[in-house]
This record gives sequence, structure tokens and C-alpha cells, in this order.
Amino acid sequence: MVKDVANLLPPVIELSRQAAALIMDYYQNRTEVNIQTKQDDSPVTEADLVADKCIVAGLNTIARDIPIISEEGAITDYQQRQHWSRFWLVDPLDGTKEFIHGTGEFTVNIALIENQQPVLGVIYIPITGECYFAATGVGAHKQEQGKAAQAIHTAKVEKGDVTVVTSRRHRSKTLHALADEFADCRINRIGSSWKLCLLAEGKADLYTRFGPTFEWDLAAGQCIVEQAGGKVVRTNLTPLSYNNPTLMHKDFFAIGDGTFDWLHYLQLVGKA
Repeated sequence: MVKDVANLLPPVIELSRQAAALIMDYYQNRTEVNIQTKQDDSPVTEADLVADKCIVAGLNTIARDIPIISEEGAITDYQQRQHWSRFWLVDPLDGTKEFIHGTGEFTVNIALIENQQPVLGVIYIPITGECYFAATGVGAHKQEQGKAAQAIHTAKVEKGDVTVVTSRRHRSKTLHALADEFADCRINRIGSSWKLCLLAEGKADLYTRFGPTFEWDLAAGQCIVEQAGGKVVRTNLTPLSYNNPTLMHKDFFAIGDGTFDWLHYLQLVGKA
């Protein structure tokens, strides 16, 4: 089934663009946008829900036979979805807090999961009009607004000189302990899956998350990073898998240079 993912990319990219346009309509008047609190105490806005409706309807048009898991939709019980070999995994507005606070650091995430691995990923950045996309066998690309798409690749680490991207909202003593082990380390804080895009295009070397993360936050970015030459793994460097009972990952580690000895540094801070 992987062989047809390249054909799915163009309509999914267009769908992400449509959802982003709807989000930006709300963003221009965000002080008037209704905000609710979900059961897990995270916020959800009208923009999240409108984008979700747009994406779900679009995916059903593109491929009605592929089920959908979206952050803002009803989650199918694990007893049923554990048998799915293929499904869409969607975060219609990743970075809702950034949307609310007006930083612009939010994205639209759409991924296709096949046999528990992401085989297609699209991340659209509404504030810039940039789209990052990838699929198995296609490679990773970035398309700036009004320009042709360009192939992107992760960067090599030179002599312990690294740039680390991390969440604007999550602080970690472990991250700083890890950064201290490098000769020259810069930490850039940014919201949403945009961090993974920066890693994929070689503008960062490492993204760590010590704590739980929902699968829909990571799947599209993982596909893009991996197709650009990087890896997204557990902190012991073993592979992640998707469609878990909780739809969550614990700690993970996104790297650009797979030949660098990251495990050495993780062992030093007791995270491997």
C-alpha cells in the first residue's frame, strides 16, 4: 500500500492549505475567538474545530476507506482500531496555546500511518505559508508560498557544535543537563511541530521531549525528518510505533545526524 502514498500527497497538501486559511481567518481576530477547556485541561478554540471539520471532510473525499484519528474528533476504541493497518492521524491546529498567545508558532499536521509507522506527513505553517511534506520513497520537501518545492535534508553535526530545538511551554532540567555536555550548544524555543521542520531542513540538530506527547503531535514531523535523513526514536534509540492504546509517546529524541554518537550524551545524563 505504500506505493500509492506519492499520489496522496498533492491533495493532502492542498487540504492542509485550506485548513490553514481557515485558521488564519480566526487568528486575525483571535481576541474574539471562543476558547473552551477539554477534559485534559488543554484549550481548544473555534479555529481548531473548524480546521478539524475541513480536514476530516477532505480526507473522506480523498480516500473514504481510510479511517481517521484526529485530536478534535471522537477517538475510536482501541479494541477496534488495533486492527487498523492504515489510518490518517491529524492535529488540525498543533500549538493551540501559541495561537491564543499570538506567537504564530502553530501548524496543521496530517499524517498517514501504515503498519504503525508514518509513511506520509504534511505540516503547513499558516503564519508563513510554508509547507513541509514527505512520503516514503519521495523524500522530504519544503515549499514556500509562491515558489516551487525544494528537497530538504538534515545536517551533519560537527565537533559537538549543536543547535537544540525545544518546546516554548515545557521546561526540562534534563535538557539543560544534556546541553551542558556539548562543547557549543544553542537552545531555541519554539512552539508546535515547527521544531521538527527546522530539524528536517538542517537548521537544528536535536529535538528532545522528556514527557508525554500525543501521537498526532509527532507523526507528520517524524515522516518529514526521516525522509530528510534523520531519525525519531525513543531515548534508547529504539523505534517508535503508532496506534498505541493511549495514543501517546513518552520520551522521544529527534536527530538530524544518525551517525553522531547521541547515545553517549544521553547516557551521561541518565536518559538512555
